[in-house]
Amino acid sequence: MARIDLDLAHAYRPNPTQDSDYALLPLKMSFRDGGAYALLGPSGCGKTTMLNIISGLLVPSKGTVKFNGRDVTLETPQQRNIAQVFQFPVIYDTMTVAQNLAFPLRNRNMPAEQIRKRVGEIAEMLDLSGQLNQRAAGLAADAKQKISLGRGLVRSDVSAVLFDEPLTVIDPHLKWQLRRKLKQIHRELKLTLIYVTHDQVEALTFAEEVVVMTRGKAVQIGTAEALFERPAHTFVGHFIGSPGMNFLPVTCRGGMLDIAGEHLPAARELPEGPLKLGIRPEYLSLVGAGMPGAVPAVITQSQDVGTHAMLTARLGESTLKARLAPDAPLPDVGSTVWLRVVGNKSCFYRDEELVA
Repeated sequence: MARIDLDLAHAYRPNPTQDSDYALLPLKMSFRDGGAYALLGPSGCGKTTMLNIISGLLVPSKGTVKFNGRDVTLETPQQRNIAQVFQFPVIYDTMTVAQNLAFPLRNRNMPAEQIRKRVGEIAEMLDLSGQLNQRAAGLAADAKQKISLGRGLVRSDVSAVLFDEPLTVIDPHLKWQLRRKLKQIHRELKLTLIYVTHDQVEALTFAEEVVVMTRGKAVQIGTAEALFERPAHTFVGHFIGSPGMNFLPVTCRGGMLDIAGEHLPAARELPEGPLKLGIRPEYLSLVGAGMPGAVPAVITQSQDVGTHAMLTARLGESTLKARLAPDAPLPDVGSTVWLRVVGNKSCFYRDEELVA
């Protein structure tokens, strides 16, 4: 396993001059030895580019990649001792499941008894023990992808195992099981795992730390709790959560906040001028008229979705969503309610970045 340090930028076109020319804007980050990480973001944000640079399939335009302090920027995946699992299964159909799992170990001339033992361990972890003697050609797509996962995990000496959206072809129910398996495998084997996905549920349930990316930039690295409670960038607030964070334009003057014509105490020291107030739907609560931190809003939609109730309200030019308990009384559409938007769960942003 390895600690991985990146200090680089990458552009697919020569002589980049502006941010839009870069697939990865200049960044510095580290992945600790034995950590489980997810690279999360929409399509085209640079996730796979970063993964391919880590693996050695791509050389960065500028900067370095270091494994345990050693510069590996120009080394191949084989020299870096990387295992990579791709979006679609890459296996040998003419071989059995056991032969597929054993293939990376045989290539390294590992003794037959050690190979048999290791293949058995990985097959048991992935629930493939009963299929070891089956030919891979006759298996379903999800079983084939489990073989790909197993081939990536079977080597205990790898620097890191990299996953590029490996559960895309997997049935939704099996995705949940495989995510749990990967977490279990990480706990048992202590491998350095880096997992690319655009699915926040996958990222937040699998990884110890998540790197949220947009437009070639890593905007926040943190735990699921940190990303939810204190998004460092408005994009993180939008992207994490279902629905995402509410944002309101506000102006701070002399310790008071102007929110759509309503004036409320700021409750803490904030920079003067225009800001954005962010608050999660889970923390937006109905309160009595004129209560501290509350503003009046008009209900435009009211839904009971079983596990919770969802209110949509209008405040000036802004739309707010509030996620309430399933047994909460729902106000009528068109009625005016008071919503507490300023409290200890409120976040404030200037130029899209969190105000400390």
